[in-house]
Amino acid sequence: MDHLTAMRFFVRSVDLGSFSKAAAHERTTIVAVSRHVTALESYLGAALLDRSTRHIHLTEVGTLFYEHSIKILREVDAARRAIASLNARPEGLLRINVPAAFGRRHIVPHLQDFLAAYPEIRVDATLTDSTVDLIEAGADVAVRITATVDAALVGRRMAPHRRIAVASPKYLAQHAPLVRPDDLAQHQCLHHAVQPTRVWYFRPRDDRAAEPVAVNAAGQLCMTDTEALVTALRAGLGVALLAVWLVSEDVRSGQLVQVLPEWDALIGLGPDRAIWGIYPANKIVATKVDAFLNFLAGRFGDPPYWEI
Repeated sequence: MDHLTAMRFFVRSVDLGSFSKAAAHERTTIVAVSRHVTALESYLGAALLDRSTRHIHLTEVGTLFYEHSIKILREVDAARRAIASLNARPEGLLRINVPAAFGRRHIVPHLQDFLAAYPEIRVDATLTDSTVDLIEAGADVAVRITATVDAALVGRRMAPHRRIAVASPKYLAQHAPLVRPDDLAQHQCLHHAVQPTRVWYFRPRDDRAAEPVAVNAAGQLCMTDTEALVTALRAGLGVALLAVWLVSEDVRSGQLVQVLPEWDALIGLGPDRAIWGIYPANKIVATKVDAFLNFLAGRFGDPPYWEI
């Protein structure tokens, strides 16, 4: 039994004086109204109405239940209006979860403008490289760098995630030229600890159908921190495959140089990774989530502003 519907039919019948008038008001049948009220009486174990051929009258128990029902239905209607109002415009607390380095470089710098555009939104941001269960953590939306999206979540592709090979001018001046991927055998290759292997893959940029070439990227240094890896590159410790969004400013400023620019660089085989906006698969998406993802998509651009 739908208790709220039954309660609403009961109250409407009392207010209008008959099942037929209640049915007409609720756009249903007399049988449906009668069945719901009877089920409600059975559930409560007490008669709520005395019925005659033309009228209904409240019993003593029915009078008490009617008074409580009025209060409950008013509260339910008030809650529905509050939710409708909240979802009609972007407002309230927005809990976001973003990768640490990407968040520092490409989310946090835009938050001032986002909050200015939506003054009724408050943001609770968690920057972490751990994959958090959004539902368990109570997060509204996450930005993730991934190739696939969990079936329990909804994903919106925000930007590509492209890697390039980079090194410092100082390092390149002191080591053999890098013309083809095989030349990496003569170089120090720096790695992030999350990379699955010490094998890098390269594919000609003008032939995406080509089979990637595997290269053994040996090196003495592996790090768990992305920003520290960039610092090591600037200091001239070797060559690394890093995301364009992470190193584009250094490349533009000349602190780092892109090597092997005619090749797409990969740290593993499989579907291409991308930057996604991800949120729980609810039937209704909160307007604050929509506002946040639309804002980021506009700021990132197509192609994104960090591309080189």
